[in-house]
Amino acid sequence: MLLVTVRLPPGATLAQAMRHLGLSEKEVDTGYGLVLIDRVDPGQSLYGLRVSEAAARRIDPAAGEGPYSDPRIEPYGPPS
Repeated sequence: MLLVTVRLPPGATLAQAMRHLGLSEKEVDTGYGLVLIDRVDPGQSLYGLRVSEAAARRIDPAAGEGPYSDPRIEPYGPPS
Protein backbone atom coordinates (compact mmCIF):
# COMPACT_ATOMS: atom_id res chain seq x y z
CA MET A 1 0.00 0.00 0.00
CA LEU A 2 1.04 3.58 -0.69
CA LEU A 3 -0.01 6.85 0.90
CA VAL A 4 -1.72 9.53 -1.16
CA THR A 5 -2.84 13.01 -0.19
CA VAL A 6 -6.05 14.29 -1.76
CA ARG A 7 -8.19 17.43 -1.59
CA LEU A 8 -11.79 16.69 -0.66
CA PRO A 9 -14.70 18.76 0.60
CA PRO A 10 -14.51 19.61 4.33
CA GLY A 11 -15.88 16.82 6.52
CA ALA A 12 -15.44 14.13 3.86
CA THR A 13 -15.85 10.49 4.83
CA LEU A 14 -13.96 7.45 3.57
CA ALA A 15 -16.99 6.34 1.53
CA GLN A 16 -17.24 9.78 -0.10
CA ALA A 17 -13.50 9.77 -0.88
CA MET A 18 -13.73 6.32 -2.46
CA ARG A 19 -16.67 7.40 -4.63
CA HIS A 20 -14.97 10.68 -5.60
CA LEU A 21 -11.73 8.90 -6.56
CA GLY A 22 -13.40 5.86 -8.13
CA LEU A 23 -11.84 3.37 -5.71
CA SER A 24 -13.15 0.02 -4.47
CA GLU A 25 -12.79 -1.42 -0.97
CA LYS A 26 -10.15 -3.83 -2.31
CA GLU A 27 -7.98 -0.87 -3.33
CA VAL A 28 -8.18 1.07 -0.05
CA ASP A 29 -6.88 0.25 3.43
CA THR A 30 -10.20 0.76 5.21
CA GLY A 31 -8.52 0.04 8.56
CA TYR A 32 -6.28 3.06 8.07
CA GLY A 33 -9.26 5.13 6.99
CA LEU A 34 -9.32 8.71 5.81
CA VAL A 35 -7.06 11.00 7.84
CA LEU A 36 -7.49 14.78 7.91
CA ILE A 37 -4.07 16.41 7.53
CA ASP A 38 -5.17 19.76 8.92
CA ARG A 39 -2.03 20.39 10.97
CA VAL A 40 0.18 20.37 7.90
CA ASP A 41 -1.84 22.97 6.00
CA PRO A 42 -4.88 24.20 7.97
CA GLY A 43 -8.04 24.90 6.04
CA GLN A 44 -6.94 23.15 2.84
CA SER A 45 -9.14 20.03 3.29
CA LEU A 46 -6.20 17.69 2.70
CA TYR A 47 -6.74 14.05 3.56
CA GLY A 48 -4.43 11.06 3.56
CA LEU A 49 -5.37 7.50 2.73
CA ARG A 50 -3.59 4.26 1.91
CA VAL A 51 -4.31 2.73 -1.47
CA SER A 52 -2.96 -0.04 -3.68
CA GLU A 53 -0.21 0.76 -6.15
CA ALA A 54 -2.59 0.38 -9.11
CA ALA A 55 -5.12 2.73 -7.50
CA ALA A 56 -2.42 5.32 -6.76
CA ARG A 57 -1.49 5.40 -10.45
CA ARG A 58 -5.13 6.03 -11.44
CA ILE A 59 -5.75 8.96 -9.08
CA ASP A 60 -5.81 12.22 -11.03
CA PRO A 61 -2.79 14.34 -10.02
CA ALA A 62 -5.11 17.37 -9.84
CA ALA A 63 -6.98 15.65 -6.98
CA GLY A 64 -3.95 15.29 -4.77
CA GLU A 65 -0.31 14.45 -4.34
CA GLY A 66 1.77 11.33 -4.06
CA PRO A 67 2.01 8.47 -3.96
CA TYR A 68 4.39 8.30 -1.05
CA SER A 69 5.99 5.18 0.36
CA ASP A 70 4.65 3.91 3.65
CA PRO A 71 7.50 1.97 5.26
CA ARG A 72 6.86 -0.18 8.28
CA ILE A 73 8.01 1.52 11.46
CA GLU A 74 9.77 -0.73 13.93
CA PRO A 75 11.58 -0.17 17.21
CA TYR A 76 15.25 0.75 17.02
CA GLY A 77 17.85 -1.47 18.60
CA PRO A 78 18.02 -5.08 19.70
CA PRO A 79 14.83 -6.85 20.81
CA SER A 80 14.23 -6.62 24.54
